[in-house]
Amino acid sequence: MLASQLAAATVVADVLAGKSLVPALIHMRQTGHLTAQQQAACQDLSYGVLRIYGELAAILAHLAPQTPKSARLRALLLVALYQLQEGRHAPYTVVNFAVKAAEKLKQAKGFVNAVLRRFTREQAVLCQQVREHNEVARHNYPKWWIKQVRQSYPQTWEQVLAQGNTHPPLTLRIHPQHTTACAYVALLAEQGMPAYVLSSSAVQLEKPVPVDKLPHFWEGWVSVQDFGAQAAAAYLAPAAGMRVLDACAAPGGKSGHLLESYPQIQLTALDIDPVRVGSIEQNFKRLQLQAHVVVGDAADPTTWWNGEPFARILADVPCSGSGVVRRHPDSKWLRRAADIAQLTEQQQRILQSLWSCLAPKGRLLYVTCSIFPAENQQQIAAFLATHPEASCLEQVQWLPEPKHDGFYYALLQKN
Repeated sequence: MLASQLAAATVVADVLAGKSLVPALIHMRQTGHLTAQQQAACQDLSYGVLRIYGELAAILAHLAPQTPKSARLRALLLVALYQLQEGRHAPYTVVNFAVKAAEKLKQAKGFVNAVLRRFTREQAVLCQQVREHNEVARHNYPKWWIKQVRQSYPQTWEQVLAQGNTHPPLTLRIHPQHTTACAYVALLAEQGMPAYVLSSSAVQLEKPVPVDKLPHFWEGWVSVQDFGAQAAAAYLAPAAGMRVLDACAAPGGKSGHLLESYPQIQLTALDIDPVRVGSIEQNFKRLQLQAHVVVGDAADPTTWWNGEPFARILADVPCSGSGVVRRHPDSKWLRRAADIAQLTEQQQRILQSLWSCLAPKGRLLYVTCSIFPAENQQQIAAFLATHPEASCLEQVQWLPEPKHDGFYYALLQKN
C-alpha cells in the first residue's frame, strides 16, 4: 500500500497542478518502478480521488484549515481520506501507511497522523456537514459546471451530475466480419466474463476487464467503444463508393466503425496530431482495415485537401468532454468556464472550413462528447442562421446514463 499511496499522491498532485490524468499516470508507470499490482492500485486511487475531489478537499480544509505547503503532502492526505471513505482497508492500516508515506516524503508524519485519526473519529458527522453546506462537496464539480448543468437541464441536472461521478462501463463494438453480438456474449460467458447485448454491434460487460483478457481482441474481433459513440456510423450512413472524411479521427474508433459497417466507401481519416495519427494506423492494422490517413488541420483544408468534395463528413470536434467526465474525472478540475468560449470558436472554425469540403447534397455529421448547449444546439443554430443552404435533418442530445456516455449529434445537409 505504501508504494501505491506515494505514487497516487504524486499523480494527484500533478493533476491539481494542471497536468492531465492520463499523461500523469503514464509518466508514473515509466518512472515509478511499480509492480503491475501497484500500478493498478495507483490508477484506482488517482481516479477515485478526482471523482470526489470536491468532497475530499472540503473535508481536508475542515480538518486542516491551513493548507499544507507541500502539494504532494496535501495530495497524500487526499488519497488517504479517499481510502478511508472507500472502506476497502481497515482504517488503522490506511493511517499507518500514510504516516510511513509522509516519513518517506520527509514531511510532518505527526500532522498526517493527527488529521487522519481525527477524520476516523468524526467521519460520519463531517461528511454530512460538508455535503449539506457546500455544493462543490455535495456534487463533486466546480461551481461553474454545476451552474451550467442546472441551467441546461433544470429537471434532471442532479441525475446528470451524479452519473458523471460513476464508474464507466466497458462497451465493445463487434466487427461483423468476425462474429455477432450474441455469439461474442456467449464466448465471454465461457471465459467467466458476464456481458449482455446492447445492439447488433454493441456488447457491454458487467465488469470491466483489461483488453488483453478479451477473446480475439488482437485479431480485431472487437473494439472498445462507448455505445453512444457507436451511433455516429448509423447517422452518417454512407453509400458504397462515397468519398467520406473523418475530420478529427484519432484514435480511429469512429473511422474503424465506418469501415466495418460500410466497407466499400473511400475513407480519409484526418487528424492534426502526428502522434495520434499513429494510433489511427495501429487501430486499422489490428482491425485489418485500410484508409487514406492524413496529418492535417480540419480548420485549414488548404494544407491537405485536393479540392475534390466529400459526400459525407464526420466532424467529431474538440470539446469540453463534459459528456464523458466519468472516464476523465480530471477534466472537472482542469477545465475553466472561459474554456467553453475558446472551444466554441474552434468548433465554429472547423465547421465552417469542413462545410466548404462538402459536396452539394452531401451530409456532415457534427459530433461532440459534450452536454453543454453552447457547444451543441447553440453552435448549430448559429451556423444555420448564416448558411441558408444548410438544413438540419436531425439533432439529438444523449445525456450520460449507465449504458452510454453523453454525446450530441447534428446531421446537416448542403442543399
